[in-house]
Amino acid sequence: MKAVIIMGSRSDLEYGREIAERLKFFGIESVMRVASAHKTPEMVLEIIREYENQDVVYVTIAGRSNALSGFVDANTSKPVIASPPLSERFAGMDLLSSINMPSGVSPMLVLYSENTALAVAKIIGLRDKRVEKRVKEYQKRKRDEVCDADMEAKSI
Repeated sequence: MKAVIIMGSRSDLEYGREIAERLKFFGIESVMRVASAHKTPEMVLEIIREYENQDVVYVTIAGRSNALSGFVDANTSKPVIASPPLSERFAGMDLLSSINMPSGVSPMLVLYSENTALAVAKIIGLRDKRVEKRVKEYQKRKRDEVCDADMEAKSI
């Protein structure tokens, strides 16, 4: 299984690279593509058709009016994770376009590259025990970080 990261524009490339890099920790292959639901809808459909017979999880990255996530979700039976980059430009209100989807369209909304990679890993981990093991290792590391911080705080 792999992640197909579809970004709405060139400006999303750095955020897409962050997610792809974090997926490597879990041993998950990713493919990055750029296509816009508004400007190149046929191209988005071609990308979906290219991966339709494979086990994939889509990650969609688009800010402002996030039509990409709903468009991809409406055209595939595969899981779609909407991971819009946060922008202070709109005071966070642009997230509403990722939250308020029409009936029958259900991309999952996950913020931040680290959390997005974890969500992909948990989905893939349902079938791939090696990925599931890495998810558990990751969760243990996160718990250990909190316990270490607690020990440090107690010694102050």
